Amino acid sequence: MSEEVIVRFPPSPTGYLHIGGARTAIYNWLFAKKHGGKMILRIEDTDAERSTEESIQGILDGLAWLGITFDQGPYFQTEFTSQHMAAAEKLLATNHAYKCFCTKEDLEAKRETAATDKGDYKYNQACRNLSPEQVAAKEKAGLPYVIRFKVPDQQDTVRFEDKVYGRIERAYVDIEDFVIVRSNGKPLYLLCNVVDDIRDRITHVIRGQDGLANTPRQILIYEALGAKIPVFAHMPLTLDLNKAKISKRSHGEIVAVHFYREHGFLPWALINFLVLLGWSSGDDREIFSQEELIQAFSFEGVNRSNSIFNYRKGDPKFFTDPKAININAHYLRSMPIAEIAALIKDDFAAEGIWNPLYESTQREWFLQTLDLIRSRFHTLQDFARQGRAYFADDFPIEERALEKNLNKTPELKSWLPLLAARFAALPDFSRENTETAARQLAEELSVKPGTLINGARTVITGQLAGPSMFEVFEVIGKERVVTRLEQVGRFFGGADL
Repeated sequence: MSEEVIVRFPPSPTGYLHIGGARTAIYNWLFAKKHGGKMILRIEDTDAERSTEESIQGILDGLAWLGITFDQGPYFQTEFTSQHMAAAEKLLATNHAYKCFCTKEDLEAKRETAATDKGDYKYNQACRNLSPEQVAAKEKAGLPYVIRFKVPDQQDTVRFEDKVYGRIERAYVDIEDFVIVRSNGKPLYLLCNVVDDIRDRITHVIRGQDGLANTPRQILIYEALGAKIPVFAHMPLTLDLNKAKISKRSHGEIVAVHFYREHGFLPWALINFLVLLGWSSGDDREIFSQEELIQAFSFEGVNRSNSIFNYRKGDPKFFTDPKAININAHYLRSMPIAEIAALIKDDFAAEGIWNPLYESTQREWFLQTLDLIRSRFHTLQDFARQGRAYFADDFPIEERALEKNLNKTPELKSWLPLLAARFAALPDFSRENTETAARQLAEELSVKPGTLINGARTVITGQLAGPSMFEVFEVIGKERVVTRLEQVGRFFGGADL
């Protein structure tokens, strides 16, 4: 591209940063990075009643956690109200807009009449051709007015090439004279957005498909102001399983970026997942490094059909889209273990199992243990919760593990203490020696080794499945393993043996 690419992400601070907004920010960021351009953060805070400082901070925190950086901003739209009004005055002066004195009651009555007649309502341009004298008289009488954009009356069409949806056309006759300034003197989004994009020299407007309906009207404003029209690229919407648009109001925090941060997601994993909600590289890849994703991203890979966010609210383990869980698990199982150690410290502290020695004399053991147990984990939270048995003696027991690994074989109540005695006698508590001891005992008892080993797994970790038990024995340590095996009786409702 010959000119510098400049894009913007303009969220409205009316709540937290949700996954739909985050995906739009990510697409803008990827496009700017790929073309060596700039990204501007613009907070569109013109809705004073709904915009809050808390929401603004939530947006900034969400972007920072994701690692989405911007080159300019944050700017606040309300800081440029004088520019928006100057543009409105210019449109009035060049006969591209006019003052409309129609009352809300008049307009509502006309809408009701149109509905009764089963017709589409469209403003009838009652004030479009008022003479300067008539306008002056109404203003002198103190009548309130809005400023409407004057859509050209010739038989023509607004045409533009959307980078995703292709050729878009809309006839002038189908566009009513729309309001750009309210009767209270506040400019509307349609005008503010265009003026801001002109000022910031935006070259590409990358936004959700729900903004597509506004584009023809905005193009008319660009043309009336004599400004260059940017390239438009509208992204497909994100829907739930019922084909309803994902929204804060309807879906709650399950669609909030901070929800994923709080539930143990890695920021790049969430980015990787969100990009795939509506885009494909064309080669079936689903895992990308940052540089790979920047280079692979293009509008050609964006789907025209809306994407489905397959969340399962209420499920404590798989609470969100399975693809999101799987992508997060991939990164969790492949990233440097020292990075995981740093990320889970707060969770361990919250669960009461953090030990300062994990950063000093027990550092090697801590990292080895984390590396062993992460193979079945999906989120950072799993380390402190599902992995609790490795770091504390009070840990939860899975019902399925209790039923399958212990209750079906009541003999384990006496067999596991025998295994404890064999382990206690080992001078070297290595995985090789524990395996030999366990298999020898199983042979003597004429029982399958798996019965003994899986029973030990549930008693020692509380789980149905996991890493090799001989590695588990080694990292948990001889003393704790022997003690837990000796106390098997409590799993059968009896006294500890």
